[in-house]
Formats: sequence, structure tokens, C-alpha cells
Amino acid sequence: MTDDYYKLLGVDKKASAEDIKKAYRKLALKWHPDRNPDNKAQAEEMFKKISEAYAVLSDPEKREQYDRFGSTDQFRRAYTQEEIFRNFDLNELLKSFGFSFGGRGGSRVFTMGGKTRGGQQYSFDPFADLFGGPEGAYGPAPRPGHDLHYNLSITLEESVFGAEKKIALQKEDRVDEISVKIPPGISSGKKLRLSGKGAPGIDGGPPGDLYLNINIVPHPIFARDGNDIYVEKTITFSQAALGTVIDVPTIDGSVKRIKVPPGTQNGTKIRMKGYGVPALKGQLKGDQYVRINVEVPRRLTERQAKLIRQLQEEGL
Repeated sequence: MTDDYYKLLGVDKKASAEDIKKAYRKLALKWHPDRNPDNKAQAEEMFKKISEAYAVLSDPEKREQYDRFGSTDQFRRAYTQEEIFRNFDLNELLKSFGFSFGGRGGSRVFTMGGKTRGGQQYSFDPFADLFGGPEGAYGPAPRPGHDLHYNLSITLEESVFGAEKKIALQKEDRVDEISVKIPPGISSGKKLRLSGKGAPGIDGGPPGDLYLNINIVPHPIFARDGNDIYVEKTITFSQAALGTVIDVPTIDGSVKRIKVPPGTQNGTKIRMKGYGVPALKGQLKGDQYVRINVEVPRRLTERQAKLIRQLQEEGL
């Protein structure tokens, strides 16, 4: 006599979806093959049966059809194993229960009453990812590969405008060449994640990720603070006192002419709006600042000294 799905799970025909799930979880723990090392064949068979029962009774439409047919035999004549397990993620369900299954090597097909199509037995293996190897032997669960970390140094210009870099990464017995896109506006200390570029998975598991630790090398002219760029310019005392016009380099390679107002003090910062680092992830675009250094001459000619003494007498 064919097993009744309700009886397999030990629930009443009026059981709620939550009661059915709890019953399946309890039985899945009981018939976990690793908990039955001396009786794996029976454990595997029972596990298949209760999983099929849960696949049907946990789906409202399939459960309604099963109740209408009134028997498992008639239901299986109408539904193939593929149809029974359609939209039923057994792997994901077992993960939520805390199981960790994995097959290695070849897998065998469990027909479990599959119907015939075109004169041939139609088979579907809903447990291919759970049971692997000959005679349903268990292999270790697939495990993801380790994440890898790589320190990547870039120039200030590359951090501002973005770039495409190529890195050589040693992986076991080979060297992988990986192309990396540096997004405009990235700052030192940030990490870029390259999905699937880490160490290979174990026993068929997915590869790990690659994390690039960004470091910006010092620039001979410019300095960066957040999204702002700083550059220093030195002017004479007379230029600071009377005002002047100076040429200032920018990070994009162009030169801009700016005014230095009369009476500019040493250390004054002059803002060049919009000449900083592009916005990144909702941040505002930065500016460029010119830090003014007023030069004090170390040596004076007699005439210069005389003129300065005259200015001193005038209160300067």
C-alpha cells in the first residue's frame, strides 16, 4: 500500500501549513543520514518520502489536488516528480533548518513513481544536489572559497577621475590577470569588492570575493582632503599687500588665473569652486583651494632695506 502523505508526516488532514512545516522539520532531523550512519539506506529512503510529502502538502494548490485524488498512487499518476517538486527549493529549505548537504562525484536518479512519457520512464532527481556518489553515499558539503585581499595603490588623478587597472593575482599554481575599474571620486582607505574573484570554492562551492584596499600615493603638487583639493602658491610681501593675479594648476591638468585680493594674509585659502573631486554615492563635488604663502625675503639689498625702513616709519 502506498504511503499516505499525511501519515508520513504524522499530521491530520486539517493540519495548518505551520504544523506541516514543524512536522517535516522534526522528521528531517530524525532521518538526517548523518544521524543514521549505520542505516543510511533506510534513512535516505525515508528522507525522500517525507520530502515528497512536504513538497505536496506545503503547496496549497498541490495539496488541494492531492486531497481531491484521495490517494498517493492516483496523484503520482497525474503528476511527475518534476511537477511535484516544481517551485520547491529543497536546498534552501534545508539550509533554513541548519542542514549542510553536498554531493560529490556522480549522482543517481530516484524515480519515486515517476510517470511514463512517450513510452519511456520519465525520471527527475530532486535530490541530485543532496545525495551524490555511488549508492547514495554522502560527500562533504560544498564550501565557498576564501575571500582574498589586495593592496592597490593608485595616483591622485586616478582617484579623482577613475581608471582601469590590471592586477596580477597569484591563485594556487596560476596567476590570474584581473581588470579593475576604479570609480571616479574613490578615496584612500576604501575597499572595492570583486564578486567571485577570490579563492576557488571547495567541493564544488562558489569562489570567494576579492577585496581591493585602495591607497592613494602622495602627489608632488596637490593634496586631497575629502573631496577637496589643495595646492600651495607663494607670493611676495608686496603682492600680498597690493594684490595680484596668479596662475594656478588644477588636478585636470589645466591652468586657471585667479585674483589675490590686496591685504591677503599668510595662510589665506582662496576657493576655486567645482575644481575638486567628483561626487561619489550622493556626496557633493569638492572644490580646489589655493593656500597662499607670503614669502619674507631672507636677504635685502641696501635699497630694499632703505625702502622697508621708510615703510616702517609710515607704520607698515
